Amino acid sequence: MNRIALQMLTGDRAKYAGIIMGIAFASLLITQQMSIFVGLMTRTFSTISDLGQAEIWVTDPKVQFIDDVKPLAETKLLRVRGVNGVEWAVPLYKGLLKARLPSGAFQTCNVMGLDDATLIGGPPEMVAGTIQDLRRAEGVIVDEVGARTRLAKPPARPGEPATPLTVGDTLELNDQRAVVVGICRVSRTFQSQPVIYTTYSRARRFAPRERKQLSFILAKAKPGVDPAELCARIEADTGLSAFQARDFQFKTVRYYLKYTGIPINFGMSVVLGFLVGTAIAGQTFYNFTLENLRQFGALKAMGASTWSILRMILLQALFVGLVGYGIGIGLAALFGRATRGTELAFRMLPQLLGITALAVVLICILASMLSILKVIRLEPAIVFKS
Repeated sequence: MNRIALQMLTGDRAKYAGIIMGIAFASLLITQQMSIFVGLMTRTFSTISDLGQAEIWVTDPKVQFIDDVKPLAETKLLRVRGVNGVEWAVPLYKGLLKARLPSGAFQTCNVMGLDDATLIGGPPEMVAGTIQDLRRAEGVIVDEVGARTRLAKPPARPGEPATPLTVGDTLELNDQRAVVVGICRVSRTFQSQPVIYTTYSRARRFAPRERKQLSFILAKAKPGVDPAELCARIEADTGLSAFQARDFQFKTVRYYLKYTGIPINFGMSVVLGFLVGTAIAGQTFYNFTLENLRQFGALKAMGASTWSILRMILLQALFVGLVGYGIGIGLAALFGRATRGTELAFRMLPQLLGITALAVVLICILASMLSILKVIRLEPAIVFKS
């Protein structure tokens, strides 16, 4: 019976291809949109991910997400260092500053000021130079993508590509000279702005003068001290907010989910893909069943039970679902690979494949419901009708 069901399914190539195309399109759109959504959400906390040495982030109590910087007084750093259980605590400057390029143009950059003594919080990977080079006069480290694109030097001749920034080149930050001493590789930010690293004291000179310039305090618990308990202790002793790195990431994501239209926009695309896939697959599968009612009636007349016929229909739905799912997932993976290294955020997680699989199963169930109802009411006498 199973072999007969598959032969009936693949006998009409046009309808067989139509059902698969509907499910493949739904799988592609659902997986693609969810992967782009996850990629965007990952970029919102890329700064936290790159600063892997920081176990605990201490912030102003009113901070809502990583880019919501509310500066702290310098004395707060000493108070955090004095909390029992803190192994070390260092300052971090994070701000948006305009860089003046050799061409005279301006570009807003994410400037990260690291602790002068330890340089904790530096870039995760160096492409050229070393992080220790930040101790050179006027030294800054620029991220690889920014050096190649938005901070690149004008082309030598018209029509040629721009020349990437390299070690030894200069730019201006707040009318102060900065020398590129290294190129690093970091995660892309949500707004895809260039990232510049320098020392904390130098970042304060680059930044406009303010009474408070300490953005965050990075801390680490002593061996044997539970980070969660230490966060509660820091909050009780200093009146500040303290988060483990992972909790700060979730806090940032929750802000974007709650206060931006990103979830709604991507959710509508996913729902649209589901509905379109269901409509195409359902209509084509129903038409396929109508055209094969005489064959199903003949099977019933020869003694096949209704359950056997239903099992044949479910097998057909499962088969086209697996094929369409595989094609859709494959196309989504190829799309992600083709857009790798571009401005497009794309991150396909294994969990997304499971969600898409559940969506495809639901599409197959809905697509086969009308066919199942039609077969249940089928009378074997249909074989003898003209």
